[in-house]
Amino acid sequence: MKTIRNEDAAVNPARGAVQAGIRRALNDTSLQLSVLQRRVGARLDLKDTDLECYNLVFAEGSLSPRELAQRSGIHPATLTGVIDRLERAGWVARERDPADRRGVRVVALRDRNRELFDLLAGMNTAMGDLMDDFTTDELQTVLDFLTRTVAAGSAAADELAAQP
Repeated sequence: MKTIRNEDAAVNPARGAVQAGIRRALNDTSLQLSVLQRRVGARLDLKDTDLECYNLVFAEGSLSPRELAQRSGIHPATLTGVIDRLERAGWVARERDPADRRGVRVVALRDRNRELFDLLAGMNTAMGDLMDDFTTDELQTVLDFLTRTVAAGSAAADELAAQP
């Protein structure tokens, strides 16, 4: 992939405008996905943080409560309530940690996934239609950009967490 670094916006003013547009579009994407998540959560009777934690456990597999707190940025005392609510609602279970008899792992239960998938069907269809407009090479570029954006966001979050 061709890498262009620090191209002077004065030399190519269109680049600066495109970069600003990307930043706005990422912010708009974040806002819209937050709205979607709140609406999905409301239909499932889940708080935003509950759904975020479920998504983390679902995507990453079993996590210890400590790992889940670190990944979600939620205080461990608050996370206990989140896990309790998810467990009561049938979204997760606590299982003994095979590597530490005193520890537990939080695992996603798959029984209610159909409800979640049904609520996200419209977005998934729209994303499929959108991706149909791009070539495989273009999609690879988008994937690379989004993957690197996630890494940058994770690094920024970690940096903030490490600050007093």
